Amino acid sequence: MSSVLVVGATRGLGASITKHYAEKGWSVYGTARSKNHPDGFPNSVKWLPDVDLMNSDVGETIVSSLKESGPLDLVVITAGIFKTESFEDGPNWNDEVRMYTTSSIAPVFIIHRLSHAGLLRKGSKVVLVSSEAGSVALRTEAEGNYAHHASKAALNMAGRLLAFDLKEKEVVVSIIHPGFMRTEMTRGVGFDQYWDQFHAVKPDEAAKSLADWADQLDISKTGQFWAPRGPKDIGTAEAVLGSDLPTPLELPW
Repeated sequence: MSSVLVVGATRGLGASITKHYAEKGWSVYGTARSKNHPDGFPNSVKWLPDVDLMNSDVGETIVSSLKESGPLDLVVITAGIFKTESFEDGPNWNDEVRMYTTSSIAPVFIIHRLSHAGLLRKGSKVVLVSSEAGSVALRTEAEGNYAHHASKAALNMAGRLLAFDLKEKEVVVSIIHPGFMRTEMTRGVGFDQYWDQFHAVKPDEAAKSLADWADQLDISKTGQFWAPRGPKDIGTAEAVLGSDLPTPLELPW
Protein backbone atom coordinates (compact mmCIF):
# COMPACT_ATOMS: atom_id res chain seq x y z
CA MET A 1 0.00 0.00 0.00
CA SER A 2 1.31 3.47 -0.90
CA SER A 3 1.84 5.88 1.97
CA VAL A 4 1.71 9.67 2.30
CA LEU A 5 2.55 12.12 5.06
CA VAL A 6 0.62 15.41 4.97
CA VAL A 7 2.07 18.18 7.14
CA GLY A 8 -0.68 20.68 7.85
CA ALA A 9 -3.48 18.16 7.37
CA THR A 10 -6.31 19.66 9.38
CA ARG A 11 -7.40 22.65 7.30
CA GLY A 12 -7.71 23.99 3.77
CA LEU A 13 -5.65 22.30 1.09
CA GLY A 14 -4.00 19.95 3.59
CA ALA A 15 -7.36 18.59 4.74
CA SER A 16 -8.46 18.05 1.13
CA ILE A 17 -5.21 16.24 0.28
CA THR A 18 -5.57 14.04 3.36
CA LYS A 19 -9.11 13.05 2.44
CA HIS A 20 -8.19 12.55 -1.22
CA TYR A 21 -5.48 10.00 -0.50
CA ALA A 22 -7.51 8.26 2.22
CA GLU A 23 -10.34 7.78 -0.29
CA LYS A 24 -7.82 6.33 -2.77
CA GLY A 25 -6.89 3.69 -0.20
CA TRP A 26 -3.45 5.02 0.67
CA SER A 27 -1.97 4.75 4.13
CA VAL A 28 -2.30 8.40 5.22
CA TYR A 29 -0.46 10.12 8.06
CA GLY A 30 -1.59 13.62 8.93
CA THR A 31 -0.09 16.09 11.38
CA ALA A 32 -2.14 18.12 13.85
CA ARG A 33 -1.06 20.72 16.37
CA SER A 34 -3.55 19.54 18.99
CA LYS A 35 -3.65 16.30 20.94
CA ASN A 36 -7.18 15.54 19.73
CA HIS A 37 -7.98 14.09 16.34
CA PRO A 38 -10.00 16.48 14.15
CA ASP A 39 -13.53 15.57 13.12
CA GLY A 40 -14.78 15.00 9.60
CA PHE A 41 -11.96 12.81 8.29
CA PRO A 42 -11.95 9.15 7.21
CA ASN A 43 -11.28 6.79 10.11
CA SER A 44 -8.31 5.34 8.27
CA VAL A 45 -6.23 8.52 8.67
CA LYS A 46 -3.43 8.04 11.20
CA TRP A 47 -2.91 11.27 13.12
CA LEU A 48 0.40 12.58 14.42
CA PRO A 49 -0.54 14.90 17.32
CA ASP A 50 1.38 17.78 18.91
CA VAL A 51 3.18 18.73 15.70
CA ASP A 52 3.92 22.46 15.86
CA LEU A 53 6.13 23.88 13.13
CA MET A 54 7.24 26.64 15.50
CA ASN A 55 9.10 24.07 17.62
CA SER A 56 12.75 23.41 16.79
CA ASP A 57 12.29 19.67 17.33
CA VAL A 58 9.37 19.39 14.88
CA GLY A 59 11.30 17.00 12.63
CA GLU A 60 12.13 14.67 15.49
CA THR A 61 8.54 14.79 16.73
CA ILE A 62 7.27 13.64 13.35
CA VAL A 63 9.90 10.93 12.99
CA SER A 64 9.14 9.59 16.47
CA SER A 65 5.48 9.23 15.53
CA LEU A 66 6.35 7.39 12.31
CA LYS A 67 8.57 4.70 13.79
CA GLU A 68 6.38 1.86 12.54
CA SER A 69 5.31 3.39 9.23
CA GLY A 70 8.17 2.31 7.00
CA PRO A 71 9.47 4.52 4.18
CA LEU A 72 7.03 7.03 2.73
CA ASP A 73 6.10 7.24 -0.93
CA LEU A 74 5.01 10.86 -0.73
CA VAL A 75 5.43 13.79 1.66
CA VAL A 76 3.32 16.92 1.19
CA ILE A 77 4.16 19.96 3.31
CA THR A 78 1.31 22.42 2.99
CA ALA A 79 1.31 24.13 6.39
CA GLY A 80 1.35 27.89 6.15
CA ILE A 81 0.17 31.12 7.71
CA PHE A 82 -0.67 34.50 6.20
CA LYS A 83 -0.67 37.68 8.27
CA THR A 84 -1.16 40.88 6.28
CA GLU A 85 1.35 43.72 6.52
CA SER A 86 1.49 47.22 5.09
CA PHE A 87 4.34 49.70 4.83
CA GLU A 88 2.18 52.40 6.40
CA ASP A 89 1.31 50.41 9.52
CA GLY A 90 4.64 48.63 9.60
CA PRO A 91 5.59 44.94 9.86
CA ASN A 92 4.98 42.90 12.98
CA TRP A 93 8.08 41.09 14.30
CA ASN A 94 6.29 38.10 15.82
CA ASP A 95 4.06 37.63 12.79
CA GLU A 96 7.09 37.70 10.48
CA VAL A 97 8.99 35.16 12.56
CA ARG A 98 5.97 32.87 12.55
CA MET A 99 5.50 33.10 8.78
CA TYR A 100 9.17 32.52 7.95
CA THR A 101 9.48 29.64 10.42
CA THR A 102 6.31 27.88 9.30
CA SER A 103 6.82 28.32 5.57
CA SER A 104 10.56 28.01 5.02
CA ILE A 105 12.49 26.95 8.13
CA ALA A 106 10.49 24.05 9.52
CA PRO A 107 10.25 22.17 6.17
CA VAL A 108 14.05 21.90 6.02
CA PHE A 109 14.20 20.31 9.46
CA ILE A 110 11.33 17.96 8.67
CA ILE A 111 12.79 16.67 5.41
CA HIS A 112 16.27 16.40 6.94
CA ARG A 113 15.02 14.22 9.79
CA LEU A 114 12.81 12.08 7.54
CA SER A 115 15.75 11.38 5.27
CA HIS A 116 18.19 10.55 8.06
CA ALA A 117 15.61 8.29 9.69
CA GLY A 118 15.33 6.24 6.50
CA LEU A 119 11.76 7.36 5.83
CA LEU A 120 12.63 8.65 2.35
CA ARG A 121 13.83 6.03 -0.11
CA LYS A 122 14.71 5.84 -3.78
CA GLY A 123 11.65 7.08 -5.65
CA SER A 124 10.07 8.92 -2.72
CA LYS A 125 8.52 12.25 -3.63
CA VAL A 126 8.40 15.48 -1.63
CA VAL A 127 5.94 18.21 -2.62
CA LEU A 128 6.50 21.60 -0.99
CA VAL A 129 3.43 23.81 -1.30
CA SER A 130 4.71 27.29 -2.04
CA SER A 131 2.98 30.09 -3.95
CA GLU A 132 3.43 32.22 -7.03
CA ALA A 133 3.74 35.01 -4.44
CA GLY A 134 7.27 33.73 -3.86
CA SER A 135 8.38 34.38 -7.44
CA VAL A 136 10.51 37.52 -7.61
CA ALA A 137 10.11 37.68 -11.39
CA LEU A 138 6.30 37.68 -11.19
CA ARG A 139 6.23 40.58 -8.71
CA THR A 140 5.72 43.51 -11.04
CA GLU A 141 3.67 45.37 -8.44
CA ALA A 142 2.64 44.72 -4.86
CA GLU A 143 2.10 46.43 -1.55
CA GLY A 144 3.37 45.15 1.79
CA ASN A 145 2.89 41.52 2.84
CA TYR A 146 6.67 41.20 3.08
CA ALA A 147 6.92 38.00 5.09
CA HIS A 148 4.21 36.14 3.19
CA HIS A 149 5.93 36.72 -0.14
CA ALA A 150 9.51 36.48 1.09
CA SER A 151 8.92 33.33 3.15
CA LYS A 152 7.61 31.60 0.01
CA ALA A 153 10.66 32.77 -1.92
CA ALA A 154 12.79 31.32 0.89
CA LEU A 155 10.87 28.04 0.67
CA ASN A 156 11.56 27.95 -3.06
CA MET A 157 15.29 28.24 -2.41
CA ALA A 158 15.17 25.70 0.41
CA GLY A 159 13.38 23.25 -1.88
CA ARG A 160 15.92 23.83 -4.63
CA LEU A 161 18.80 23.07 -2.26
CA LEU A 162 17.07 20.04 -0.74
CA ALA A 163 16.64 18.68 -4.27
CA PHE A 164 20.41 18.84 -4.80
CA ASP A 165 21.09 17.09 -1.48
CA LEU A 166 18.53 14.34 -2.12
CA LYS A 167 19.17 13.76 -5.83
CA GLU A 168 21.81 11.10 -5.21
CA LYS A 169 19.16 9.16 -3.26
CA GLU A 170 16.75 9.69 -6.20
CA VAL A 171 14.24 11.46 -3.95
CA VAL A 172 12.21 13.98 -5.97
CA VAL A 173 11.57 17.44 -4.49
CA SER A 174 8.87 19.47 -6.24
CA ILE A 175 7.99 23.06 -5.33
CA ILE A 176 4.52 24.11 -6.47
CA HIS A 177 1.99 26.90 -6.61
CA PRO A 178 -1.19 24.89 -5.98
CA GLY A 179 -3.57 27.56 -7.27
CA PHE A 180 -5.43 30.50 -5.77
CA MET A 181 -7.94 28.92 -3.39
CA ARG A 182 -11.23 29.71 -1.74
CA THR A 183 -10.12 29.07 1.82
CA GLU A 184 -10.63 30.63 5.21
CA MET A 185 -7.02 31.83 5.02
CA THR A 186 -7.55 33.85 1.85
CA ARG A 187 -10.90 35.08 3.14
CA GLY A 188 -9.28 36.06 6.43
CA VAL A 189 -6.88 38.46 4.68
CA GLY A 190 -9.59 39.94 2.46
CA PHE A 191 -8.60 38.11 -0.72
CA ASP A 192 -12.10 36.70 -1.19
CA GLN A 193 -12.82 39.89 -3.15
CA TYR A 194 -10.51 38.48 -5.86
CA TRP A 195 -11.84 34.91 -5.92
CA ASP A 196 -13.97 35.33 -9.04
CA GLN A 197 -11.57 37.68 -10.85
CA PHE A 198 -8.64 35.27 -10.55
CA HIS A 199 -10.58 32.00 -10.89
CA ALA A 200 -10.00 30.81 -7.34
CA VAL A 201 -10.74 27.12 -6.86
CA LYS A 202 -11.97 25.06 -3.95
CA PRO A 203 -9.31 23.14 -1.99
CA ASP A 204 -10.71 19.82 -3.24
CA GLU A 205 -10.00 20.85 -6.83
CA ALA A 206 -6.48 21.98 -5.97
CA ALA A 207 -5.87 18.75 -4.06
CA LYS A 208 -6.77 16.65 -7.09
CA SER A 209 -4.46 18.73 -9.28
CA LEU A 210 -1.65 18.28 -6.76
CA ALA A 211 -2.22 14.53 -6.60
CA ASP A 212 -2.25 14.24 -10.41
CA TRP A 213 0.99 16.23 -10.48
CA ALA A 214 2.61 14.00 -7.85
CA ASP A 215 1.59 10.88 -9.77
CA GLN A 216 3.61 11.88 -12.83
CA LEU A 217 6.59 13.40 -11.02
CA ASP A 218 10.02 11.99 -11.74
CA ILE A 219 13.61 12.98 -11.07
CA SER A 220 13.73 15.12 -14.23
CA LYS A 221 11.59 17.76 -12.47
CA THR A 222 13.31 17.73 -9.09
CA GLY A 223 14.15 21.15 -7.71
CA GLN A 224 11.84 22.97 -10.12
CA PHE A 225 8.99 25.41 -9.39
CA TRP A 226 5.70 24.64 -11.12
CA ALA A 227 2.05 25.66 -11.26
CA PRO A 228 0.23 22.37 -12.00
CA ARG A 229 -3.01 24.27 -12.67
CA GLY A 230 -1.28 26.60 -15.12
CA PRO A 231 -1.34 30.39 -15.44
CA LYS A 232 -5.07 31.11 -15.14
CA ASP A 233 -4.98 32.27 -11.50
CA ILE A 234 -1.65 34.10 -11.72
CA GLY A 235 -2.40 37.75 -12.33
CA THR A 236 0.96 38.73 -13.82
CA ALA A 237 1.72 35.52 -15.73
CA GLU A 238 1.06 36.88 -19.22
CA ALA A 239 2.67 40.26 -18.53
CA VAL A 240 5.89 38.56 -17.45
CA LEU A 241 5.92 35.31 -19.42
CA GLY A 242 3.87 36.07 -22.51
CA SER A 243 0.64 34.68 -23.94
CA ASP A 244 -0.49 31.13 -24.82
CA LEU A 245 1.18 29.71 -21.73
CA PRO A 246 1.00 25.96 -21.14
CA THR A 247 -0.58 23.98 -18.31
CA PRO A 248 1.23 22.83 -16.20
CA LEU A 249 3.46 25.91 -16.18
CA GLU A 250 7.04 26.09 -14.92
CA LEU A 251 7.37 29.30 -12.92
CA PRO A 252 10.33 31.70 -12.78
CA TRP A 253 12.17 32.16 -9.53
